[in-house]
Amino acid sequence: MKYEDWKEREDAQAIQDAHNPVVRPSHYTQYKIEPITFIMENDLPFWMGNVIKYVMRAGSKNGVEDLRKAARYIEMEINRLEGKEVL
Repeated sequence: MKYEDWKEREDAQAIQDAHNPVVRPSHYTQYKIEPITFIMENDLPFWMGNVIKYVMRAGSKNGVEDLRKAARYIEMEINRLEGKEVL
């Protein structure tokens, strides 16, 4: 495959992905960087990644429910650090 053909295919896929709600959900695209990119680039632990994800989407998806989910992950980490039952 020629580079030009590959590049054209890659560009078409990027355009398709940019409008795919599975690849780029609208409740994450309002920011300059998506939560998954920030989480992976900074090698964050699972619990912290979920806190970031839920807080970032709280204003455009499930509001209070997402904030409660974020609080739950924070509470589980506090319990773990204090040697208490996590779940």
